[in-house]
Amino acid sequence: MTGRYAQIAFTPDVQRHQERHGSRGPYARMAEAAAPVPDPIGPDEAHFVGERDSFYLATVSETGWPYIQHRGGPAGFLKVLDPHTLAFADFRGNRQYISRGNLDHDDRVALFLMDYANAARMKVFGRARVVEATDDPDLMSRLAMPGYPAKVERAVLVDVEAYDWNCRQHIPQLFPRDAVEYTIRKLHDRVTELEARNAELMAEVTELRRGGGQPTG
Repeated sequence: MTGRYAQIAFTPDVQRHQERHGSRGPYARMAEAAAPVPDPIGPDEAHFVGERDSFYLATVSETGWPYIQHRGGPAGFLKVLDPHTLAFADFRGNRQYISRGNLDHDDRVALFLMDYANAARMKVFGRARVVEATDDPDLMSRLAMPGYPAKVERAVLVDVEAYDWNCRQHIPQLFPRDAVEYTIRKLHDRVTELEARNAELMAEVTELRRGGGQPTG
């Protein structure tokens, strides 16, 4: 966890619970040691972001209700534009526009990125701004994914404030369907190959026994 993340996440109420349960000391030192400036996205974070094909986006409505929405697309659709900015093409969905409307009220967002196969997760605090497709066609072209048929309605840019790498505890290890299917195909091909070789050896053994010789394999 970065010190900047601690400054944002550890509100007075959170701090009281940390004090009650004995974890406040190290967290306080972490927050106090950090400058109140946004965390830069480093190479490890950029690589992790670039491999994701989905993430969760949290916003808050003007009535105070939190809202979490799944965002998905081809791997790499969430892009790192620079060390302080993430961006993604907002593809047309069910046209409820809840996240879009919430951002008119409050630009603060949280992103939750999961890698179930490697039991890794990254959380991001940021401030989002929306650019409609008709206002910046060049930006839409940068964010569109070649070959992906979804319609791009707008771009969402997130100015990153802080991020945190969570521990691996309690993350179920899940694997993408295409990776599982590839592994199964490879295993099937190997089994077929071994069965064919076994049949050849059995035939050789049978032939040698008929002739009174010894197998060569």
